[in-house]
Amino acid sequence: MSAIKTWNFGIIGCGTVADFHIAAINQIEGARLAAVSSRNADKARAIAEREQCDWTSDYKTLIGRSDIDIVCLTTSSGSHARIGLDVLNAGKHLIVEKPIAMNSADAALLVRTAKERGVKLSVISQRRFEAQHQAVKRVLEEGALGKLLLAEVSLPFYRSQAYYDSADWRGTLAEDGGALMNQGIHSIDLLLWFAGEARTVFGQVATQTHVMEAEDLGLAIIQFKSGAFGTIMASTSIQPGFPASLHLYGEKGTIKLEGTSIVHWTVPGRDEPKWIHSGAYGGVSDPRSIAADLHQSQLIDVLTAIETGVEPLVTGEDGLRAVQLVEMIYASAAQGVRLTVGGSGQPDPR
Repeated sequence: MSAIKTWNFGIIGCGTVADFHIAAINQIEGARLAAVSSRNADKARAIAEREQCDWTSDYKTLIGRSDIDIVCLTTSSGSHARIGLDVLNAGKHLIVEKPIAMNSADAALLVRTAKERGVKLSVISQRRFEAQHQAVKRVLEEGALGKLLLAEVSLPFYRSQAYYDSADWRGTLAEDGGALMNQGIHSIDLLLWFAGEARTVFGQVATQTHVMEAEDLGLAIIQFKSGAFGTIMASTSIQPGFPASLHLYGEKGTIKLEGTSIVHWTVPGRDEPKWIHSGAYGGVSDPRSIAADLHQSQLIDVLTAIETGVEPLVTGEDGLRAVQLVEMIYASAAQGVRLTVGGSGQPDPR
């Protein structure tokens, strides 16, 4: 029997999110954290000493190492495109935290570069790996709900002003984004995964309770290419904060999800999957209160994709579509008109 290949990981960015990636890597057979990088040398050194790996304060040194196979990019959102492009051009597989980039042009460049370099690109959308979401996806693919009529996303989160004041990039459009691009991007990814690509969007955004550049409330009405409609509400102003919900209404039945639970299940001929248990749902009011097991599932999926040559469950194109939709919500809100997603940015004539 041949020995299991060891995949050497590098992590760029040593903030809170990096800890989830480190915990995931440590639990994967055949995975090894080889090096970490941070502009803050003290942070990088501390993690390296704890994890018994190498460290550097220059990420280009890390991606220049021949022994690094895969890079997890966990820096601030606004740096994902710039650093991610360097990672891909160095010939490394890239797993980038959400969002893939702050605009669709940069996201498309990352997708194109990964294809040109022949490496895998995946965006952290770990909620796809939750058991209830996997079950719902199978039901939709098998047509058990019939024609999808409406999909509703609600994300009533809370973040304090101190959260936004904790770093000068937080709450900025260029480096962080607001309730849609930052907190809402996971629910938006699930919405697109379940309902398919968006065709038109009408959006509204507002900053109601925080001093910051980006929105703390984002709203949208969407029509998908399938003909189904969708709604999005994402906020960081709702006290004390509540789990995200996603409701799916089909011509044959309804599924309602809240947090990690299925709260309603009417699917003809399909029993509610009782093996799904309600688990802890994190991030409602504290972005650090999430578990690392779903990151582990996604990293394993990426390793399988590399080894087999298939596409990972979450591709760069998926990350691009989510960013593109948020971008179009912003554009629609600014212009006060319905827009065609992927179109010219002009009002939709229908």
